[in-house]
Amino acid sequence: MTKVVVQDGNVDIALRKFKVKVARSGVPSELKKKKYHEKPGVKRRNAKKEMIKNSRKHRNY
Repeated sequence: MTKVVVQDGNVDIALRKFKVKVARSGVPSELKKKKYHEKPGVKRRNAKKEMIKNSRKHRNY
């Protein structure tokens, strides 16, 4: 459970912090993944594409 403390009655900042915490926890991306059923082959293909993308992103030159 994600919790954010509201300080000085400033709800806008607390809401912004809450949204960031939820996004970092990965809940929205998991909901997107589980919205539709994917075949196992498609799931593997997407995972492979994701690994290639991440390896290119984190390359050390």
